[in-house]
Amino acid sequence: MYANFIYHVNNERKNFLFRKIVYKFVEKYTTIFMNKRILGSSGLEVSALGLGCMGMSQAYPPFPEKQEMIRLINSAFDLGITFFDTAEEYGPYTNEILLGEALKPYRNKVIIATKFGFDIQNGQKVGLDSRPATIVKVVEGSLRRLQTDYIDLLYLHRVDPKIAIEDVAETIGKFVKEGKVRFWGVSEAAVETIRRAHNVLPLTAVQSEYSIWWRNPEDEVLPALEELKIGFVPYSPLGKGFLTGTIGKDIKFQTTDLRNGSPRFNKENLTNNQKIVETIKEISDGKGITSAQLALAWLLSQKSWIVPIPGTTKLERLKENIAAANVAFTAEELYKINKILDEIEIFGARHYKDLKNNSSIKNNKLNV
Repeated sequence: MYANFIYHVNNERKNFLFRKIVYKFVEKYTTIFMNKRILGSSGLEVSALGLGCMGMSQAYPPFPEKQEMIRLINSAFDLGITFFDTAEEYGPYTNEILLGEALKPYRNKVIIATKFGFDIQNGQKVGLDSRPATIVKVVEGSLRRLQTDYIDLLYLHRVDPKIAIEDVAETIGKFVKEGKVRFWGVSEAAVETIRRAHNVLPLTAVQSEYSIWWRNPEDEVLPALEELKIGFVPYSPLGKGFLTGTIGKDIKFQTTDLRNGSPRFNKENLTNNQKIVETIKEISDGKGITSAQLALAWLLSQKSWIVPIPGTTKLERLKENIAAANVAFTAEELYKINKILDEIEIFGARHYKDLKNNSSIKNNKLNV
């Protein structure tokens, strides 16, 4: 019934004010309408949008107080979010601790995803490490920090070229048999690696960057996931904030901000990429929604098994993002949007050379 209602709202092309009022209503009462999606063929049900929690502890300073973020996570649950994403590496460790404390009262009503795969020494990430013994240590540590007996979804954060993905899958399989891990996935993995991992222990989800600003997964990854019936969880669905229209060409990030490490955020490329921001705003204004809502709704419209995990530290942004789950496009609207976006050139690489050449982003071939 609700899906039909939203469909008819979108067909009211001439009544802009009507659509805007409806979307504002949905934004206010969105918990009533939060849809669910299924990741993979194993039946893992999650809210149509998840909450990426990294920015609460890492990457985008300044960081709010812990209790403020606990209240935000609690609000996300109250508003219908059931899918929360963290990692050992975020902090490191502090993000898992935060999430464990915040979600403890709702543990059996939420899905917690965390990740392993980095070599962390003295609080610093120094490389990759997916050796079986390290995985055992990390999983036990994550269980303790998350204050739980099981991890719903455990990802390999980045592929370690020194360790065969089959060995990683077998190690995770032991945790699945013990009931300590329910489902597993990989992050930023190439198609060959995805297939090899899936052959040993079926994957529930793959997590990679995907947005209007970064559409490379459409070439090979998404077709493979559809074939294998694996869910897809895009991180940075708002282009690390750029697609919201709140980042100008003259912005200055703090020295520890993750975006300093991306060529797309240097001044020249920020200037050149304003075209896509302006285009998104023009389209979203015509639909009576925000730029962020259009970017998220566009992702959700690509496949029914895609679940974006936008992050935020602000309640008003959280509500704005959640409302995007109830925005629908007609086939005609989506065709026009895609045609416009396809004609816009994007300037600047995702990462500088040291990250771009990481094997987990190229071909994940085992280096032996």
